[in-house]
Amino acid sequence: MAAMSAGGPSVSSSEEAELLACRKAVEYATDAGFSELVIEGDNSNVMKALSSSLVDRSLLGNVVDDVRHLVYGMHWVNFSCIRRGGNRVAHALAQHARIISKDVFWLEDSPPTALNALYQDSLLL
Repeated sequence: MAAMSAGGPSVSSSEEAELLACRKAVEYATDAGFSELVIEGDNSNVMKALSSSLVDRSLLGNVVDDVRHLVYGMHWVNFSCIRRGGNRVAHALAQHARIISKDVFWLEDSPPTALNALYQDSLLL
């Protein structure tokens, strides 16, 4: 398991934010040596674009292509859409990213800023 909180550039839409966050997460997973990924997001348009094999001709198509290229050599990848409140850990990490000045990464460790959310999510399983 791996987690991260990372800042990014200003964005103009939730689709752009979701795609940039996804690209950053896949880059981290690749660098950490993962070959199997479950990628969850709350924007159904983004998750559909990433899981599709069709060419994305939108303004953000280059980011979609980046993510697809990054996951191409992986053993197994699953893109899925979940409701916005369905992953409290992701929400806690995103909120933490708003107040940090440097990216923070955890590998084989639980992020202290998201421990309460991690516990709450595990109760739902």
